[in-house]
Amino acid sequence: EEYLLTGPLEPTNEPYAIAKIAGIKMCENYYRQYGCNFYSVMPTNLYGPNDNFNLETSHVLPAILRKVHLAKCLENDDWQSIQKDLDKNPIEIINGKSSQEDILKILSKYGINLSRGFTQMNTDYNKNNISVNSCVKDIRQLTDNSRTVSLSLWGSGSPRREFLYSDDLADAVVFLMNNYDASDIGDFINIGTGKDLTIKELADMIRNIVGFKGEIDWDSSKPDGTLQKLLDVSLLNQKEWRSKTTLKEGIRKSYISYTK
Repeated sequence: EEYLLTGPLEPTNEPYAIAKIAGIKMCENYYRQYGCNFYSVMPTNLYGPNDNFNLETSHVLPAILRKVHLAKCLENDDWQSIQKDLDKNPIEIINGKSSQEDILKILSKYGINLSRGFTQMNTDYNKNNISVNSCVKDIRQLTDNSRTVSLSLWGSGSPRREFLYSDDLADAVVFLMNNYDASDIGDFINIGTGKDLTIKELADMIRNIVGFKGEIDWDSSKPDGTLQKLLDVSLLNQKEWRSKTTLKEGIRKSYISYTK
């Protein structure tokens, strides 16, 4: 907590950081000037049920969770689930009523790609005026591996992030309000797990929970962002609060909620 404003702000995060700092300073000075029992909490990256799953605006964990879900549906040729997903959360202008061709295009734009397999072979045959029905032998030679789906994610996968389940944040906030005043806390207190992992490790964990079997590729031409975001939660631990939900358990709960 004492590191706040002791160094330059990260350029890509500066407007957001200034807005948060202004709120912390407002509460701090209401307490100093007027004695109001105000202090702030600083949570780490949050996730959980009812998260923002809009791929144009979502944060890293819900974005990967939804992409992996869509990739698994495509892998299983489960168009009903893909259409249901897009009806609830359209991607740009594409919804569940869009054509399969348009859906495949928008999925590809967001890194979910169907490999050659039967679809591409059908296109190749049509270009050469060859009937697919006359190529039964070729079709039979296609294995399940011919219909593969890959997922491409931004960056190298090496940045490290910390994640806190939303119910744990709520529990921490109520705990602090019930037990500590501003005089006990200071200006603000960090709320997190004190543990982080790489984005690659996160993606692999989500893939295993969702059941996606395809490959995850990393597009190193895209930026990584800040290399590590990990809060020091020793002050919170001294106040005898620790997070209860493991990341794996929280992602599983979030995925069950999302698919419902």
